[in-house]
Amino acid sequence: MRTNVKTKVKTKKKKSVYSILLNLFFVALSIIMLYPFYYVVIMSFANATATAKHVPYLLPYVIDLTGYKTIFNDSSFFRAFGVSIFVTVVGVCINMVLSVTGAYVLSKKKLLGRNFFLTLILFTMLFSGGLVPSYLNIKNLGLINTVWSMILPTGISTYYMIIMKNYFTSLPESLEEAAKLDGANSFVILTKIIIPISMPFMATFALFYAVERWNEWYNAMLYINVKAYQPLQIYLREILISLSNQLASQAQVMAGKTSKVLSTTVQMACIVVTMVPILCVYPFVQKHFVKGVMVGGLKE
Repeated sequence: MRTNVKTKVKTKKKKSVYSILLNLFFVALSIIMLYPFYYVVIMSFANATATAKHVPYLLPYVIDLTGYKTIFNDSSFFRAFGVSIFVTVVGVCINMVLSVTGAYVLSKKKLLGRNFFLTLILFTMLFSGGLVPSYLNIKNLGLINTVWSMILPTGISTYYMIIMKNYFTSLPESLEEAAKLDGANSFVILTKIIIPISMPFMATFALFYAVERWNEWYNAMLYINVKAYQPLQIYLREILISLSNQLASQAQVMAGKTSKVLSTTVQMACIVVTMVPILCVYPFVQKHFVKGVMVGGLKE
């Protein structure tokens, strides 16, 4: 009896030590992951004097809004912000409609030519036409210098659609069979049954699409030459190139460190401005993540 008690005590001690070490590991990992975001925020409020005096810059020693004033004092910022909002909202709607309908159709095993269509779709994940043919295609469609050049070329993600297709395939066939007995067609089944029970899954991919659309810059750089249609990412890039250097030359701070520090401050402020809208949306979608990743948890 005493031996069993000693063994249990030793086992509990080992488990407690293991739990403490595991918790310390995850705490350290969390700090490593959160520190870059923390550094970006405090640097966006810094100035040349504070960063030169405190090395490394670990605490918000000063609150200087110069970086944010540089951005918000330009009326073009709100125009670019509106373009990004439009591209994100409209783009996500198009992305979800095309992805959901395409995945639902391809999930039907009785679809004529299903394997052929899947092969063509998978082929696009490995090979593309290249930059020049893509540009000529957008030009021939009349999408140059329009917001649609940032939306339509990325109207669907093959990778996301394949995942959705696998999810729809895992759903019980009895759901659709029961709906068909009640006289429902495929459109009614998709909109009234499949989508409502898949909302956590849909919300997860909607957020993925939203992040991609909000960070859109590559297509804008290729196809947009008119400032009126440039998104926020391109606008902030120009801010970093032009206004930060202009601000650095006018500031009365330590010689030799002015340009570097003020340019960094404006850069960090730009990162915060582009990051805040997504951070505001994320809490409303976070609750769906756990349910969304458990796509195979339905029981027939």
